[in-house]
Amino acid sequence: MNQISTVRLSLLRAMYLLLVVGLGLTMWPMIIAPPGVTANAGTVVRSLLGALCLLSVLGLRYPLRMLPLLLFELAWKIIWVLAFALPMWMGPGLDAYAAETLFACAIGIVLVPLVLPWRHIARQYWRAPGTPWTVPAATTAGPGPR
Repeated sequence: MNQISTVRLSLLRAMYLLLVVGLGLTMWPMIIAPPGVTANAGTVVRSLLGALCLLSVLGLRYPLRMLPLLLFELAWKIIWVLAFALPMWMGPGLDAYAAETLFACAIGIVLVPLVLPWRHIARQYWRAPGTPWTVPAATTAGPGPR
């Protein structure tokens, strides 16, 4: 059985803690006391990142079970950089918001892959058999539970 090292688990917990603290300090003040009462893309992003913050607390206790959160964190940052920041940088240039967001995304794109246990991820998510789409019919010889 392949075990995850204590160092790797500590690194994962540190990454979850970084998410909890970082998102807690930046997103939750605007969630608790929003600057306005309008619904727009910014409020959706704050809600999404607020949820990521809350779920990352579970990652402190269950670092391997919550790995999909870190995979999500890596995926959205890569998508944002490739689809939005890179075209802006190559075209009109980055505004202040895009430059700040690019810096934060770059940190995540560098750090998250360093702490992820890639062999464990491959074993658990790519090579392991998936859950069947249908439940096989139960075959019992005697009477079932009453």
